[in-house]
Amino acid sequence: MNGAVWRSAGQAVGFAVALLTAGPADRLAAQDTLPIGYGTLKRDDIVVRFATGQIEIQILPLDEQVIRLLASDTYRSLRDLIKNKQTEIDDQAQRAGVRHPTLVLVTFFGDVPQARFVPEDVNLTSRGRLFRPVGIVPLSPVWGSQQLEAHEQAVAIYVFEEGISFREQLTMSYEGMTSDSWSRAARVLDQERARVLARAQAKQNP
Repeated sequence: MNGAVWRSAGQAVGFAVALLTAGPADRLAAQDTLPIGYGTLKRDDIVVRFATGQIEIQILPLDEQVIRLLASDTYRSLRDLIKNKQTEIDDQAQRAGVRHPTLVLVTFFGDVPQARFVPEDVNLTSRGRLFRPVGIVPLSPVWGSQQLEAHEQAVAIYVFEEGISFREQLTMSYEGMTSDSWSRAARVLDQERARVLARAQAKQNP
């Protein structure tokens, strides 16, 4: 894997391919109890990556219980991204009959000239259930061509139904390839969650 590709991609608008969500009650509880501004994780600490030979894929969940554990500037940039695309996200969700969508940031990187990608083939499996995207909100002009030159990237926000759990085993798949590496990211998030709560408490009770 070309390290320069990942570094340059890290400076770009988005990162990549997708994952988890809790139900409405869990999500509200997470937002009520997990404070903003105490996270220190980088996107590279939790993003899931895999490659096909022609393209490389990054998946990053946009659920609040995940992104609040990222560093403050990263959290703000992702929240701004969602806010800027909220109307399109809501439209995609409403057309699919989904009231509380799960959002995932997916990025395709071209490894070779004229690399083809199939946006709809990114799927998640959580708690034994297969989740297919019910909507896709493109962020890159080249998205519609479904083709990338070497080192070119295409980014989109994927809209899934609710029911995906970010705190459990999650499998991501694309064109028959699968990745179970979210289990490592989930452990990292659990450790950071405890540290965030401890930092917030220490500030409130110096």
